[in-house]
Amino acid sequence: MSPSATSQAGGLRALLQIWLEQPFVQHFILLLIVVNAVVLGLETSASVMADYGRTLLAVDAVILALFVVEIAVRIFVYRGSFFRDPWSLFDFTVVAIALVPASGPLAVLRALRVLRVLRALTLLPSMRRVVGGLLASIPGISSIALVMGIIFYVFAVLATTLFGSAFNEWFGSVGRSLYTLFQVMTLESWSMGIARPVMEVFPLAWVFFVPFILIATFTMLNLFIGVIVSAIQSFHDADVAARVEHGEKPPASLDSVQAELTALRSEITELRDLLRQSVK
Repeated sequence: MSPSATSQAGGLRALLQIWLEQPFVQHFILLLIVVNAVVLGLETSASVMADYGRTLLAVDAVILALFVVEIAVRIFVYRGSFFRDPWSLFDFTVVAIALVPASGPLAVLRALRVLRVLRALTLLPSMRRVVGGLLASIPGISSIALVMGIIFYVFAVLATTLFGSAFNEWFGSVGRSLYTLFQVMTLESWSMGIARPVMEVFPLAWVFFVPFILIATFTMLNLFIGVIVSAIQSFHDADVAARVEHGEKPPASLDSVQAELTALRSEITELRDLLRQSVK
């Protein structure tokens, strides 16, 4: 490629990058995602497809074409960095899945077209922070899940040994006990549906169920929530620090807002005193 052609391509990339980063472009893509989500939902209705099937399929095809054009432009602008960005790879994957032929062994992947709706996560910074925090919390969640798995196994073996002979459907095997204990952990009909019937045969069964609920539901699940909240906060702080390094103004915190209000209130008081003195 000649130097002039290279220069023209670089100028075109710069113009397209400025265009892609415009707010109205991001809002338009988000609008397409919302419309596409509604269309995909309507396509599941046989009666709606009978009346408006061609129109819905045409709208879906147009939106898919616009998504393909957008992805192609982003690849042209960002080149290799596009494939190093996890969010861009996610966009590329969900759009590529929609291009799978509707017939043949891969036709089942057509049902994954609804994943295009998840592209909203890459466009909204607040959602992206939440997803990033969830991904960052995976190591901590894995450790808690391992501890919970051990607790579940211990209680499942105990339940099978204690209650399996009388309640084979719920506690006849370790597998059945694990599923029953999972239901108990979710607090779905655990008392009237499981615990009280077991207590009619084994009056002291509450000694088993109450500690399990306290450990599995109120302790371990709160640990899950704590790890996720901590990861989201850390991800948010890292995002704010990165924006400050790039010269962006950090978002005002509650403390700084309160300090500004206090300073403003004191200035108003001083002005009021000056006005009173001048009137006298």
